[in-house]
Amino acid sequence: MEYSVIILLLPLCMFLFLGLVGHKLSERVAGIFGTIGLSVAAVLAYVVAFNYFTMPRNAEGVFDTLQPINFEWLRFTEHLHIDLGILLDPISVMMLVVITTVSLMVHIYSMGYMHGEKGFQRYYAFLSLFSFSMLGLVVATNIFQMYIFWELVGVSSYLLIGFYYTKPAAVSASKKAFIVTRFADLGFLIGILILSFFTETFDFATLMSNPSALVSETAGMTFMGCSVAAWAMALIFMGGAGKSAMFPLHIWLPDAMEGPTPVSALIHAATMVVAGVYLVARLFPMYCAVPEVLELITWVGAITALYAAVVACVQTDIKRVLAFSTISQIAFMMVALGVASDVDLHTGLGYMASMFHLFTHAMFKALLFLGAGCIIHAVHSNEMSEMGNLRKYMPVTHITFLIACLAIAGIPPFSGFFSKDEILTAAFEKSAFWGVWMTAVAGLTAFYMFRLYYRIFWWSKPSYEHHTPHEAPAAMYLPLVFLALVTCVAGFIPFGEFVSVNGEAYHIHLDWSVATTSIIVAVAAIALATWMYLSENTKPKALADKFRALHTAAYHRFYMDELYMWVTHKVIFQRICRPIAWFDRHIVDGTMNMLATVTNGVSYGIRKLQSGYIQWYVWVFIMGALLIAVLAMCF
Repeated sequence: MEYSVIILLLPLCMFLFLGLVGHKLSERVAGIFGTIGLSVAAVLAYVVAFNYFTMPRNAEGVFDTLQPINFEWLRFTEHLHIDLGILLDPISVMMLVVITTVSLMVHIYSMGYMHGEKGFQRYYAFLSLFSFSMLGLVVATNIFQMYIFWELVGVSSYLLIGFYYTKPAAVSASKKAFIVTRFADLGFLIGILILSFFTETFDFATLMSNPSALVSETAGMTFMGCSVAAWAMALIFMGGAGKSAMFPLHIWLPDAMEGPTPVSALIHAATMVVAGVYLVARLFPMYCAVPEVLELITWVGAITALYAAVVACVQTDIKRVLAFSTISQIAFMMVALGVASDVDLHTGLGYMASMFHLFTHAMFKALLFLGAGCIIHAVHSNEMSEMGNLRKYMPVTHITFLIACLAIAGIPPFSGFFSKDEILTAAFEKSAFWGVWMTAVAGLTAFYMFRLYYRIFWWSKPSYEHHTPHEAPAAMYLPLVFLALVTCVAGFIPFGEFVSVNGEAYHIHLDWSVATTSIIVAVAAIALATWMYLSENTKPKALADKFRALHTAAYHRFYMDELYMWVTHKVIFQRICRPIAWFDRHIVDGTMNMLATVTNGVSYGIRKLQSGYIQWYVWVFIMGALLIAVLAMCF
């Protein structure tokens, strides 16, 4: 499958072409070039997936791991070197399909949404760079290649979030995303260095062939009460937590909504934010060797899922509701990985469930974001207070948005039900505590999504004064229809036959006790949202007034941004940076300035010794000789 390299090269070529000569092309031509390049990449990804998953399994009953291309780039020691190549296994092939599908829909959608925007060609160049970076990340053959593309993804997201660079809010959001994820990536890099120091390899195949090597090599080594192996894997997870916006490194994602809405669909629904989940899944056998880190992943994911769901229940900006929804759903995937305690098919159910939900969530969350873009395009506002009764004006958007809401709420037969049910089953198998926790979060998900749905499409609004909303153009609603169809059927894909924790075929069967409970909880939450938001009334305000403190705290994201600002400005800047700056200016610079002043003064004082007059040199010589003679006679 050497042709798989074309999947990466096409977006790279489109980035270089549009970035260098795009300004000489019209909007339409630039958009068509970018879309055609991604279309070919998507077709090739489907061909790779078909060929890979239809080839016979090996003697162990698993799909072979292929490396059609791999070459050495940098060598450090006899064993330690960085390679560049392509790794094809079930999860990387699945991710090729997810990334190219969503990216293609965003490319097509953007032809309508971004029409007339200044920098249209630049936008498509950045889209291509992002697609290339994410594709390179998922097919990496070693962890350092993944890190290289990981940073490229960060640069791409910075450029896309800050696309409207004349808006201070967009510039601030792009810097915030970049800084927070770079801080997390520092932990990722340190973890990679510890891992490679003890295992003497970056290669995934070597690491996965002996996942306990790190534990054995670091036996007896501890730091602050934890083993070095646990520190290494926890630091690597830190990088994933930053990229996937896990608490408390989640603060960049809601602000990233300042970028164009199609960017939100691409980066924050299907690709960039699942990079952390993919990282943990890629190294999952190694995480099984340090169960304490899996426990950490479970707790971080569970807290993040609940926190984001509560915050989403009170937001009024539709993109921010979806942003916190994304955080919560990504946390679902993290919890699923955390509760999967082994590489056995049964105890590793959470691994398959996590990857299944990653696949289904990519489709219906992209659908939600693109649907939100159509709504914003129609009413020119992100605020729900400016919306209402839009089902009468936007029937296609209404139906597709409803399908996505039903899917994320976990209502059968839509795809989200099947993948979320597997996560809840895995959580209950781990413990009743985690099962109940995640079921409650699933109920909150159904509530806030139908709160959003009713406020947009049913809540009463007398009239639209400035203009009448209308359905988006075909370039925008056709991707919605496609993603809605995928959302309707994706749940019936026998996902476990292709992706499982140990590569063997896993026959998915619903645990009806768990499924029935989750359906009842979801229906009850939807019924509550219907009672409160089907039509304009005072119930939401009365409830908010009754729980004023909780509502206010949730609306302000429990003041996490304010806490970060206090820590950075009052503690780091005032208490740490300012004394360091004083020491630098007065001690370091003062010492250097003093040396310069003394040297300059002495030089000025003795400059006549080099006057150029021979008589002066003879006089100085004689005086010096007499002085030496006098001193010699005295001593």
